[in-house]
Amino acid sequence: MRKMFSFMAISADGYHADPDGGLGWQTFGQEFADYSVEQLDEVDTLVLGRTTYTELAAYWTGDLGAQFDRRIADRMNRLAKLVVSDTLETVSWAGSSVALTSVEKLAEVKHTPGKDLAVLGSSTLTAALLRAHLVDEVRLMVNPIILDGGATLFAGAGTVPLELMRVRPFQSGNVLLYYRPRS
Repeated sequence: MRKMFSFMAISADGYHADPDGGLGWQTFGQEFADYSVEQLDEVDTLVLGRTTYTELAAYWTGDLGAQFDRRIADRMNRLAKLVVSDTLETVSWAGSSVALTSVEKLAEVKHTPGKDLAVLGSSTLTAALLRAHLVDEVRLMVNPIILDGGATLFAGAGTVPLELMRVRPFQSGNVLLYYRPRS
C-alpha cells in the first residue's frame, strides 16, 4: 500500500493563510526549493482540493513557477494529479483528473501500485483525509512569523493525536516537523 502524506506551510501561531487568504508571508529560498524537489521525487501523484488545484495550476503552468525554480515546475507539471471536488467538472493541468468526488475513493487509490501520494496545501481536504484515517504522515513547515489571525489549519479534522517522527531545521528559520497520526 502506498503512503499518503500531507505537506502544509504554517505560521508559528498555526495559520496556513493570513486574514486575507494570502500566502506572501511564507519563507522560501534555495534550501526550500531543494527540499521541494526531494519531496516531489518521493511521489508519483499529487492529491489536491479544488481551491489548491486552481491556484497551483495557474502558478506552475505560468511564468512565475518556472522563474521560481524550473526543477519544481517540471515535476509539478509532470506528476499525476487527483483533484477531489464535488463542484469542479473539468481540469486542464497536464496529468489531472477529477475522478474523485469523495475521500473514500482515495482509499482505493492508496491500494494501487506506485510511489507515495502527496497532499499539498488543501487544508480542508487534509482534514477530511485525517478524519478518514487516510493520511500516514503530516509534514508541517513552520515559518518564523506570527500572523495573529487567518485560516486555521485542519479545521474540522477532529482530535488527531500525532507522534513526532523527525525535525528538520532550515537556515531561513523555518522548521519542518514530520508527524505520524497515532491510532
